[in-house]
Amino acid sequence: MIVNARRGLHFILKDSFKPLSILFIWDMLVVICYKYFHIGWFDQSALPTAMIGSVLVLFMNFRNNTAYNRWWEARSHWGLITNNCRSFSRQCTTILKGHPDLTRAIAGYAYVLSYHLRGKDALLNSNVKRVLPIHIQEYIKGLRNQPNGVLFQIGLMVSQEVEKKHIDGAIHAQIDRILSDIANAQGALERIKNTPLSIQFSTLPYYLTEITCVILPFSMVQTLEWFTPLGSALVGFLFMALYKIGSDLQNPFDDSPHALPMLTMTRSLEIDLLEQIGDPTGAPITPVNGIQW
Repeated sequence: MIVNARRGLHFILKDSFKPLSILFIWDMLVVICYKYFHIGWFDQSALPTAMIGSVLVLFMNFRNNTAYNRWWEARSHWGLITNNCRSFSRQCTTILKGHPDLTRAIAGYAYVLSYHLRGKDALLNSNVKRVLPIHIQEYIKGLRNQPNGVLFQIGLMVSQEVEKKHIDGAIHAQIDRILSDIANAQGALERIKNTPLSIQFSTLPYYLTEITCVILPFSMVQTLEWFTPLGSALVGFLFMALYKIGSDLQNPFDDSPHALPMLTMTRSLEIDLLEQIGDPTGAPITPVNGIQW
């Protein structure tokens, strides 16, 4: 996630440089043909372009709102994961009278889930190997849904501890309810991951933006003449920026500067949990070049 405004502008300009360069060259060709070859049909009314541009802005505004809602929903459900993991660790300490492996397991679960959402094998990551108990690592090898396997093992560990210490069933149900809430939040995150934005919203804006940028100079050349490339490039940049914003937000789990800072949030949760049981923790993750990973 980009946390530095200048860095964010840098990414927008970097991503827009190539298409803007092509648009500038196209605009120059239109001006040259109009000025030196007197191709009359190059001079078109601004009304059709303005109408197309207005519709495109409304369309992309709806699409960007949808993409941002996906991003924010993912952030909200991850917040539920964080809060419930903290509550689970606290209850393991206070109600189950201490079980450090359960706290380590729920901290490891957050790492496993973050890599699962990015389509990676969590067991290849050093953070998972460091935090997650060995027997759970062995169990989830080869599983399609590794975080679900971790939750299953945690549930078994809780049941064994309840039986061992003869804890009341109602209290066991209270702890198990927290695991159910975590599983529900995981399901919501997986739904966002596995249900991409509708193809109409991910493809149509791209082609409409391209078409609009191509016809822009025809509505400006008579008025702006040699300044047409500047005016067309500025308007084209605004359309491209709107399109890029939606593209960046629609996939909140991608391994990109625009996605949720999964590693940072997971490390913060690990520190919160392991400090309670006296385990050594790593340092919080700070932004790198204005980006929070």
